[in-house]
Amino acid sequence: MDTTVISNQELNELRQETAGTANVIHFNNAGASLPPDVVVDTVVDYLKEEALAGGYETEYKYREQLANTYALIAKLINAEPEEIAIVENASTAWCIAFNGIDFKAGDEVITSEMEYVTNIIGFLNAEKNSGIKIKQVPNDENGNFSLTELENAVSPKTKLIAITHIASTTGGMIPIVEIGKIARKHHILYLVDACQSAGQVPVDVKEIGCDMLSVTGRKYLRAPRGTGFLFVKKEIQDKLRPLFMDGFSAPDVKPAGFNLRADARRFELYEKNRALTLGLGKAVEYALTIGIDKIWQRIQMLATTLRTKLSNIDGITVHDFGAEQCGIVTFTVNGLEAVQVKNYLAQKHINVSVGKAISTLYFMNKNNLTTVVRASVHYYNTEEEINTICSELLDLLKQ
Repeated sequence: MDTTVISNQELNELRQETAGTANVIHFNNAGASLPPDVVVDTVVDYLKEEALAGGYETEYKYREQLANTYALIAKLINAEPEEIAIVENASTAWCIAFNGIDFKAGDEVITSEMEYVTNIIGFLNAEKNSGIKIKQVPNDENGNFSLTELENAVSPKTKLIAITHIASTTGGMIPIVEIGKIARKHHILYLVDACQSAGQVPVDVKEIGCDMLSVTGRKYLRAPRGTGFLFVKKEIQDKLRPLFMDGFSAPDVKPAGFNLRADARRFELYEKNRALTLGLGKAVEYALTIGIDKIWQRIQMLATTLRTKLSNIDGITVHDFGAEQCGIVTFTVNGLEAVQVKNYLAQKHINVSVGKAISTLYFMNKNNLTTVVRASVHYYNTEEEINTICSELLDLLKQ
Protein backbone atom coordinates (compact mmCIF):
# COMPACT_ATOMS: atom_id res chain seq x y z
CA MET A 1 0.00 0.00 0.00
CA ASP A 2 1.22 3.50 -0.85
CA THR A 3 1.49 5.24 2.53
CA THR A 4 1.86 8.64 0.87
CA VAL A 5 -1.68 8.59 -0.55
CA ILE A 6 -5.06 8.57 1.19
CA SER A 7 -6.57 5.24 0.14
CA ASN A 8 -10.24 4.70 -0.68
CA GLN A 9 -10.64 2.82 2.59
CA GLU A 10 -9.09 5.68 4.54
CA LEU A 11 -11.26 8.19 2.69
CA ASN A 12 -14.41 6.27 3.57
CA GLU A 13 -13.35 6.16 7.22
CA LEU A 14 -12.56 9.88 7.25
CA ARG A 15 -15.94 10.68 5.77
CA GLN A 16 -17.67 8.43 8.29
CA GLU A 17 -15.90 10.43 11.00
CA THR A 18 -17.34 13.67 9.59
CA ALA A 19 -21.12 13.78 10.00
CA GLY A 20 -21.53 16.75 7.68
CA THR A 21 -20.42 14.80 4.59
CA ALA A 22 -23.73 12.89 4.72
CA ASN A 23 -25.70 16.14 4.48
CA VAL A 24 -23.90 18.40 2.02
CA ILE A 25 -21.23 18.53 -0.64
CA HIS A 26 -18.93 20.97 1.07
CA PHE A 27 -16.71 23.03 -1.23
CA ASN A 28 -16.35 25.93 1.20
CA ASN A 29 -13.30 24.71 3.09
CA ALA A 30 -11.47 28.00 2.55
CA GLY A 31 -14.30 29.57 4.56
CA ALA A 32 -14.81 26.93 7.24
CA SER A 33 -14.27 23.20 6.85
CA LEU A 34 -16.59 20.55 8.18
CA PRO A 35 -15.05 19.52 11.53
CA PRO A 36 -14.36 15.88 12.38
CA ASP A 37 -16.85 14.41 14.85
CA VAL A 38 -14.09 13.99 17.44
CA VAL A 39 -13.46 17.74 17.40
CA VAL A 40 -17.14 18.49 17.94
CA ASP A 41 -17.36 15.92 20.73
CA THR A 42 -14.25 17.33 22.42
CA VAL A 43 -15.75 20.83 22.56
CA VAL A 44 -19.25 19.78 23.59
CA ASP A 45 -18.06 17.32 26.24
CA TYR A 46 -15.79 19.93 27.80
CA LEU A 47 -18.59 22.50 27.92
CA LYS A 48 -20.88 19.99 29.58
CA GLU A 49 -18.22 19.20 32.17
CA GLU A 50 -17.72 22.91 32.84
CA ALA A 51 -21.44 23.26 33.48
CA LEU A 52 -21.37 20.41 35.99
CA ALA A 53 -18.06 21.01 37.74
CA GLY A 54 -17.21 24.71 37.25
CA GLY A 55 -15.07 26.55 34.73
CA TYR A 56 -11.83 26.97 36.69
CA GLU A 57 -12.12 23.51 38.17
CA THR A 58 -12.52 21.89 34.75
CA GLU A 59 -9.63 23.89 33.37
CA TYR A 60 -7.40 22.60 36.16
CA LYS A 61 -8.44 19.01 35.46
CA TYR A 62 -7.54 19.37 31.79
CA ARG A 63 -4.45 21.54 32.29
CA GLU A 64 -2.11 19.00 30.68
CA GLN A 65 -4.32 18.55 27.61
CA LEU A 66 -4.67 22.32 27.25
CA ALA A 67 -0.90 22.75 27.48
CA ASN A 68 -0.47 19.96 24.92
CA THR A 69 -2.34 22.04 22.35
CA TYR A 70 0.70 24.31 22.17
CA ALA A 71 2.96 21.30 21.65
CA LEU A 72 0.72 19.96 18.87
CA ILE A 73 0.67 23.31 17.08
CA ALA A 74 4.44 23.57 17.43
CA LYS A 75 4.82 20.12 15.87
CA LEU A 76 2.51 21.10 13.00
CA ILE A 77 4.69 24.06 11.96
CA ASN A 78 8.11 22.87 13.26
CA ALA A 79 8.33 25.44 16.05
CA GLU A 80 8.71 25.36 19.82
CA PRO A 81 5.69 25.47 22.17
CA GLU A 82 7.14 28.65 23.70
CA GLU A 83 6.78 30.33 20.30
CA ILE A 84 3.00 29.81 20.07
CA ALA A 85 0.18 32.10 21.24
CA ILE A 86 -3.42 30.87 20.90
CA VAL A 87 -5.85 33.56 19.77
CA GLU A 88 -9.31 33.80 18.20
CA ASN A 89 -8.39 33.80 14.51
CA ALA A 90 -5.70 34.64 11.95
CA SER A 91 -6.75 38.30 11.76
CA THR A 92 -6.22 38.70 15.49
CA ALA A 93 -2.86 36.96 15.22
CA TRP A 94 -1.76 39.08 12.27
CA CYS A 95 -2.85 42.33 13.94
CA ILE A 96 -0.97 41.45 17.13
CA ALA A 97 2.18 40.82 15.13
CA PHE A 98 1.95 43.74 12.71
CA ASN A 99 0.83 46.36 15.21
CA GLY A 100 3.42 45.19 17.70
CA ILE A 101 6.22 46.39 15.42
CA ASP A 102 7.75 49.75 16.36
CA PHE A 103 7.22 51.55 13.06
CA LYS A 104 8.75 54.96 12.47
CA ALA A 105 7.91 57.53 9.81
CA GLY A 106 9.60 56.57 6.57
CA ASP A 107 9.77 52.84 7.30
CA GLU A 108 8.84 50.70 4.32
CA VAL A 109 6.68 47.56 4.23
CA ILE A 110 6.84 45.30 1.19
CA THR A 111 3.83 43.16 0.31
CA SER A 112 2.23 41.43 -2.69
CA GLU A 113 -0.93 41.89 -4.71
CA MET A 114 -2.45 38.83 -3.00
CA GLU A 115 -2.93 40.43 0.44
CA TYR A 116 -6.05 39.86 2.48
CA VAL A 117 -8.36 42.75 3.37
CA THR A 118 -7.50 42.76 7.10
CA ASN A 119 -3.83 43.14 6.25
CA ILE A 120 -4.48 45.93 3.75
CA ILE A 121 -6.45 47.79 6.40
CA GLY A 122 -3.49 47.35 8.75
CA PHE A 123 -1.12 48.77 6.15
CA LEU A 124 -3.34 51.76 5.47
CA ASN A 125 -3.81 52.45 9.17
CA ALA A 126 -0.06 52.36 9.82
CA GLU A 127 0.52 54.51 6.76
CA LYS A 128 -1.90 57.09 8.16
CA ASN A 129 -0.82 57.00 11.80
CA SER A 130 2.87 56.09 11.65
CA GLY A 131 3.93 57.49 8.29
CA ILE A 132 5.14 54.22 6.81
CA LYS A 133 5.29 53.53 3.08
CA ILE A 134 3.74 50.46 1.42
CA LYS A 135 5.48 48.86 -1.56
CA GLN A 136 3.51 46.27 -3.50
CA VAL A 137 5.33 43.68 -5.62
CA PRO A 138 2.96 42.73 -8.45
CA ASN A 139 2.70 39.30 -10.01
CA ASP A 140 4.18 38.87 -13.47
CA GLU A 141 2.22 38.22 -16.65
CA ASN A 142 1.92 34.52 -15.73
CA GLY A 143 0.50 35.29 -12.30
CA ASN A 144 3.70 34.45 -10.41
CA PHE A 145 5.24 36.56 -7.64
CA SER A 146 8.47 38.16 -8.88
CA LEU A 147 11.43 37.51 -6.59
CA THR A 148 13.51 39.84 -8.77
CA GLU A 149 11.06 42.68 -8.20
CA LEU A 150 11.13 41.93 -4.49
CA GLU A 151 14.92 42.28 -4.46
CA ASN A 152 14.60 45.57 -6.37
CA ALA A 153 12.02 46.84 -3.84
CA VAL A 154 14.28 46.26 -0.81
CA SER A 155 15.95 49.40 0.50
CA PRO A 156 17.72 50.49 3.71
CA LYS A 157 14.28 51.69 4.91
CA THR A 158 12.59 48.29 4.52
CA LYS A 159 11.28 47.34 7.97
CA LEU A 160 9.03 44.40 7.13
CA ILE A 161 8.08 41.97 4.38
CA ALA A 162 4.45 40.92 4.94
CA ILE A 163 3.08 38.20 2.68
CA THR A 164 -0.15 36.20 2.48
CA HIS A 165 0.81 32.70 1.34
CA ILE A 166 -2.58 31.81 -0.18
CA ALA A 167 -5.03 34.53 -1.14
CA SER A 168 -8.73 34.51 -0.38
CA THR A 169 -10.10 34.78 -3.92
CA THR A 170 -7.73 32.85 -6.17
CA GLY A 171 -5.92 29.54 -6.14
CA GLY A 172 -2.40 30.87 -6.72
CA MET A 173 0.34 30.55 -4.11
CA ILE A 174 3.22 32.83 -3.15
CA PRO A 175 6.79 31.38 -2.83
CA ILE A 176 7.17 32.09 0.88
CA VAL A 177 10.33 29.98 1.32
CA GLU A 178 12.21 31.89 -1.38
CA ILE A 179 10.94 35.20 0.02
CA GLY A 180 12.23 34.15 3.42
CA LYS A 181 15.73 33.72 2.01
CA ILE A 182 15.64 37.30 0.75
CA ALA A 183 14.30 38.58 4.08
CA ARG A 184 17.10 36.84 5.99
CA LYS A 185 19.77 38.03 3.58
CA HIS A 186 18.75 41.64 4.20
CA HIS A 187 17.94 41.15 7.93
CA ILE A 188 14.32 42.25 7.43
CA LEU A 189 11.40 41.19 9.64
CA TYR A 190 9.19 38.67 7.86
CA LEU A 191 5.46 38.15 8.61
CA VAL A 192 3.52 35.38 6.85
CA ASP A 193 -0.27 35.08 6.80
CA ALA A 194 -0.88 31.32 6.60
CA CYS A 195 -4.61 31.36 7.33
CA GLN A 196 -5.39 29.18 4.27
CA SER A 197 -2.17 27.17 4.44
CA ALA A 198 -2.08 25.33 7.76
CA GLY A 199 -3.87 22.01 7.45
CA GLN A 200 -3.68 22.13 3.66
CA VAL A 201 0.01 22.61 2.83
CA PRO A 202 3.10 21.54 4.81
CA VAL A 203 4.15 24.62 6.82
CA ASP A 204 7.65 24.70 8.34
CA VAL A 205 8.55 28.02 9.96
CA LYS A 206 12.24 27.12 10.00
CA GLU A 207 12.22 26.38 6.27
CA ILE A 208 10.18 29.52 5.58
CA GLY A 209 12.48 31.60 7.76
CA CYS A 210 9.63 33.78 9.00
CA ASP A 211 9.68 35.73 12.25
CA MET A 212 5.90 35.68 12.67
CA LEU A 213 3.13 33.52 11.21
CA SER A 214 -0.64 33.87 11.65
CA VAL A 215 -3.11 30.99 11.32
CA THR A 216 -6.83 30.37 11.74
CA GLY A 217 -8.33 27.10 12.92
CA ARG A 218 -11.66 26.94 11.12
CA LYS A 219 -10.36 26.62 7.56
CA TYR A 220 -8.14 23.74 6.46
CA LEU A 221 -7.30 22.67 10.01
CA ARG A 222 -10.98 21.75 10.52
CA ALA A 223 -10.98 23.26 14.02
CA PRO A 224 -13.87 25.16 15.62
CA ARG A 225 -14.63 28.73 14.60
CA GLY A 226 -13.10 31.25 16.98
CA THR A 227 -9.71 29.53 17.08
CA GLY A 228 -6.31 30.45 15.69
CA PHE A 229 -2.72 30.96 16.67
CA LEU A 230 0.31 33.19 16.26
CA PHE A 231 3.89 32.00 15.90
CA VAL A 232 6.54 34.46 17.09
CA LYS A 233 10.18 33.38 16.88
CA LYS A 234 11.94 33.42 20.24
CA GLU A 235 14.59 35.85 19.08
CA ILE A 236 12.13 38.62 18.25
CA GLN A 237 9.53 38.28 21.01
CA ASP A 238 11.08 41.13 22.95
CA LYS A 239 11.00 43.30 19.81
CA LEU A 240 7.21 43.19 19.54
CA ARG A 241 5.09 45.50 21.66
CA PRO A 242 2.09 43.67 23.23
CA LEU A 243 -1.18 45.41 22.33
CA PHE A 244 -2.87 44.37 25.57
CA MET A 245 -1.74 42.83 28.85
CA ASP A 246 -3.16 41.27 31.99
CA GLY A 247 -1.86 39.29 34.93
CA PHE A 248 -1.33 36.27 32.66
CA SER A 249 0.75 38.00 30.00
CA ALA A 250 2.63 40.03 32.63
CA PRO A 251 2.68 37.86 35.78
CA ASP A 252 5.52 39.72 37.52
CA VAL A 253 3.92 42.96 38.74
CA LYS A 254 5.29 45.31 41.40
CA PRO A 255 4.40 48.90 42.28
CA ALA A 256 7.46 50.03 40.35
CA GLY A 257 6.69 48.10 37.17
CA PHE A 258 6.06 44.70 35.57
CA ASN A 259 7.76 42.02 33.48
CA LEU A 260 6.21 40.11 30.60
CA ARG A 261 6.12 36.33 30.31
CA ALA A 262 9.23 34.81 28.77
CA ASP A 263 7.32 33.13 25.91
CA ALA A 264 4.86 33.94 23.12
CA ARG A 265 1.90 33.60 25.47
CA ARG A 266 2.69 37.17 26.51
CA PHE A 267 0.55 38.03 23.45
CA GLU A 268 -2.49 36.28 24.95
CA LEU A 269 -4.93 37.26 27.66
CA TYR A 270 -5.88 34.79 30.36
CA GLU A 271 -9.59 34.51 29.67
CA LYS A 272 -10.40 32.43 26.59
CA ASN A 273 -12.63 29.55 25.62
CA ARG A 274 -10.89 26.43 26.92
CA ALA A 275 -13.32 24.13 25.11
CA LEU A 276 -12.31 25.67 21.80
CA THR A 277 -8.63 25.43 22.73
CA LEU A 278 -9.04 21.69 23.26
CA GLY A 279 -10.99 21.47 20.00
CA LEU A 280 -8.16 23.22 18.17
CA GLY A 281 -5.66 20.80 19.65
CA LYS A 282 -7.78 17.80 18.66
CA ALA A 283 -8.10 19.13 15.08
CA VAL A 284 -4.33 19.61 14.79
CA GLU A 285 -3.78 16.12 16.18
CA TYR A 286 -6.27 14.71 13.67
CA ALA A 287 -4.44 16.36 10.76
CA LEU A 288 -1.04 15.19 12.02
CA THR A 289 -2.32 11.62 12.33
CA ILE A 290 -3.43 11.62 8.68
CA GLY A 291 -0.23 13.35 7.56
CA ILE A 292 -0.03 16.83 6.04
CA ASP A 293 1.89 15.55 3.01
CA LYS A 294 -0.88 13.07 2.25
CA ILE A 295 -3.52 15.75 2.77
CA TRP A 296 -1.72 18.16 0.44
CA GLN A 297 -1.29 15.52 -2.27
CA ARG A 298 -5.00 14.70 -2.28
CA ILE A 299 -6.07 18.34 -2.23
CA GLN A 300 -3.87 19.08 -5.25
CA MET A 301 -5.34 16.14 -7.13
CA LEU A 302 -8.92 17.17 -6.39
CA ALA A 303 -8.33 20.84 -7.19
CA THR A 304 -6.62 20.01 -10.49
CA THR A 305 -9.51 17.73 -11.41
CA LEU A 306 -12.06 20.42 -10.60
CA ARG A 307 -10.19 23.13 -12.51
CA THR A 308 -9.83 20.91 -15.56
CA LYS A 309 -13.50 19.92 -15.61
CA LEU A 310 -14.66 23.51 -15.10
CA SER A 311 -12.33 24.79 -17.83
CA ASN A 312 -13.91 22.32 -20.27
CA ILE A 313 -17.40 23.72 -19.72
CA ASP A 314 -18.41 26.42 -22.22
CA GLY A 315 -19.61 29.45 -20.31
CA ILE A 316 -17.32 29.00 -17.30
CA THR A 317 -14.04 30.86 -16.84
CA VAL A 318 -11.50 29.77 -14.22
CA HIS A 319 -9.53 32.63 -12.65
CA ASP A 320 -6.65 30.89 -10.87
CA PHE A 321 -3.16 32.02 -11.85
CA GLY A 322 0.42 31.03 -11.10
CA ALA A 323 2.67 28.00 -11.42
CA GLU A 324 1.71 26.58 -8.02
CA GLN A 325 -1.94 26.35 -7.09
CA CYS A 326 -3.84 25.11 -4.06
CA GLY A 327 -7.24 23.77 -3.09
CA ILE A 328 -9.04 27.05 -3.82
CA VAL A 329 -10.70 27.09 -7.25
CA THR A 330 -12.29 30.33 -8.46
CA PHE A 331 -14.48 30.82 -11.50
CA THR A 332 -17.27 32.86 -13.06
CA VAL A 333 -20.33 31.75 -15.02
CA ASN A 334 -21.26 33.78 -18.08
CA GLY A 335 -24.33 35.94 -17.59
CA LEU A 336 -24.70 35.18 -13.88
CA GLU A 337 -23.59 36.91 -10.72
CA ALA A 338 -21.49 34.83 -8.35
CA VAL A 339 -24.17 35.04 -5.67
CA GLN A 340 -26.74 33.60 -8.10
CA VAL A 341 -24.49 30.62 -8.72
CA LYS A 342 -23.88 30.16 -5.01
CA ASN A 343 -27.59 30.27 -4.21
CA TYR A 344 -28.45 27.84 -7.02
CA LEU A 345 -25.87 25.33 -5.81
CA ALA A 346 -27.04 25.76 -2.21
CA GLN A 347 -30.49 24.54 -3.32
CA LYS A 348 -28.71 21.39 -4.53
CA HIS A 349 -26.98 20.99 -1.13
CA ILE A 350 -23.62 22.07 -2.55
CA ASN A 351 -21.70 24.66 -0.53
CA VAL A 352 -19.50 27.22 -2.28
CA SER A 353 -18.80 30.84 -1.43
CA VAL A 354 -18.57 34.22 -3.14
CA GLY A 355 -15.16 35.82 -3.33
CA LYS A 356 -15.56 39.58 -3.18
CA ALA A 357 -13.21 42.23 -4.50
CA ILE A 358 -12.59 43.64 -1.03
CA SER A 359 -11.18 40.31 0.19
CA THR A 360 -8.15 40.45 -2.13
CA LEU A 361 -8.41 44.03 -3.27
CA TYR A 362 -5.13 44.52 -5.15
CA PHE A 363 -5.50 41.29 -7.14
CA MET A 364 -9.20 41.66 -7.94
CA ASN A 365 -8.85 45.26 -9.07
CA LYS A 366 -5.88 44.42 -11.26
CA ASN A 367 -7.85 41.66 -12.99
CA ASN A 368 -11.10 43.66 -13.25
CA LEU A 369 -13.02 41.21 -11.07
CA THR A 370 -15.81 42.21 -8.72
CA THR A 371 -16.86 38.76 -7.52
CA VAL A 372 -15.95 35.15 -8.24
CA VAL A 373 -17.40 31.82 -7.21
CA ARG A 374 -14.98 30.10 -4.84
CA ALA A 375 -15.07 26.31 -4.59
CA SER A 376 -12.44 25.06 -2.15
CA VAL A 377 -11.77 21.34 -1.86
CA HIS A 378 -10.45 19.31 1.08
CA TYR A 379 -9.17 15.76 1.38
CA TYR A 380 -12.59 14.42 2.43
CA ASN A 381 -14.17 15.58 -0.82
CA THR A 382 -14.58 13.04 -3.63
CA GLU A 383 -14.31 12.97 -7.40
CA GLU A 384 -17.99 12.02 -7.47
CA GLU A 385 -18.77 15.29 -5.69
CA ILE A 386 -16.73 17.15 -8.31
CA ASN A 387 -18.71 15.46 -11.07
CA THR A 388 -21.93 16.48 -9.30
CA ILE A 389 -21.07 20.19 -9.06
CA CYS A 390 -20.01 20.24 -12.71
CA SER A 391 -23.23 18.53 -13.74
CA GLU A 392 -25.29 21.04 -11.78
CA LEU A 393 -23.42 23.94 -13.35
CA LEU A 394 -24.09 22.52 -16.81
CA ASP A 395 -27.81 22.38 -15.95
CA LEU A 396 -27.66 25.95 -14.70
CA LEU A 397 -26.12 27.13 -17.96
CA LYS A 398 -28.95 25.51 -19.93
CA GLN A 399 -31.64 27.45 -18.03
